[in-house]
Amino acid sequence: MKLGIRLWTALGAAAAMVAGAVQAETVAIRAGAVLMDAAGELSGPATILVSDGRIVSVTPGHAPIEATRVIDLSAKTVLPGLIDLHTHLSGDPSGDFWRAAVDPIEWSTLVAAKNARITALGGFTTVRDLGSRSDQVTQSLRRATEQGLVPGPRIVTSGRTIAIVGGHGDTNGFIEPVNDALASGYTCTGPVQCAEMVRKASKYGVDLIKITATGGVLSQQGRGLEAHFTDAEMKAIVDTANSLGLKVAAHAHGARGIEAAARAGVHTIEHGTYLDEQAAKVMRAQGTTLVPTLMALKGVSEGVGRRIYTPVVEAKIRAVEPYMTTLVSRARQYGVKIAFGTDAGVYPHARNAEEFALMVAQGMSNREALASATTVAAQILGLEDEIGRLAPGYSADVIAVDGNPLDDVRVLEKISFVMVRGRVIE
Repeated sequence: MKLGIRLWTALGAAAAMVAGAVQAETVAIRAGAVLMDAAGELSGPATILVSDGRIVSVTPGHAPIEATRVIDLSAKTVLPGLIDLHTHLSGDPSGDFWRAAVDPIEWSTLVAAKNARITALGGFTTVRDLGSRSDQVTQSLRRATEQGLVPGPRIVTSGRTIAIVGGHGDTNGFIEPVNDALASGYTCTGPVQCAEMVRKASKYGVDLIKITATGGVLSQQGRGLEAHFTDAEMKAIVDTANSLGLKVAAHAHGARGIEAAARAGVHTIEHGTYLDEQAAKVMRAQGTTLVPTLMALKGVSEGVGRRIYTPVVEAKIRAVEPYMTTLVSRARQYGVKIAFGTDAGVYPHARNAEEFALMVAQGMSNREALASATTVAAQILGLEDEIGRLAPGYSADVIAVDGNPLDDVRVLEKISFVMVRGRVIE
């Protein structure tokens, strides 16, 4: 008995020593230039000191510094990790909607882990995941990336999407028994039932609520893209979420559906395709932010005419195209706040940074586009004191590129170094 106690004591001490050694590692990043904040300017050479997953200091020059590891990025520009507010890590793009009937949840989990790594390697060190295939796929992945078991970004997740029965986000396109077997369990009718779905999502550990406030482009119904929920249902969702300390993101295409969702108090409008001045007025009054997801259109448009999508879906893609190509310019004209999100999973993951050039093509400056994926996105997540900048005390979420993103935002499409929470993603 005493031998066993001594053995466990020794093992515990050894484990503590190993843990202490890992935590005590100090990393010095020697940068050729540093952009600490999207609002700032590029500095000259600097050294970023990282310890226990956090930035300790950013000092000019490359003077000798005490560190257990030195990373040489002296030929690179170093800046804060990027943030994508609209991803779907547990899925890859496909017009084969029937795959939901044959792919198990375990497959989705493996796909999500694969996509987490390549998303991080693309420079995105934080993502908001808005809709997964089970209650726990992205919740588990969130924990795994936090603990370093799986390489990937910080994950903020809504878990399952709340939808109306038979609407966008509900399983459809199969015979009734298959539809029933694949049902998410997060559809609702009426304010009481919709409030219950929010409480259920909260029970399973989500960070926010995602609803499909209008019809969708990729769903098999051809019933338009206007409001799905009633005003009372959306208000019940938002009020219940707020009571639980959760914000609400609303997929919304049609102008009146956007207006209704904003009036109900949702935090962000995802897509916002048919945004008009009347809807924008409500968004401004409510402080609602637009997440345009321009890459979603680019991604699905690449599949039009190739027999990837059904005729119903192709008709909707063609209908929204002229509106999505002017969305950011309209939002800017109407004074609507814009944050970065791409709908990754609708198009192949790891192409997230292509969104920047699409935003700039519609009138945003390089600086505004970069801010939308750093300081602005961090504020949307309520993490403005944690991510989005390189500063002492902030999470060591660091990326490196060739060139200056304030001169050419497309340099962000080729990332040469990524660190998430002080861990280098290989």
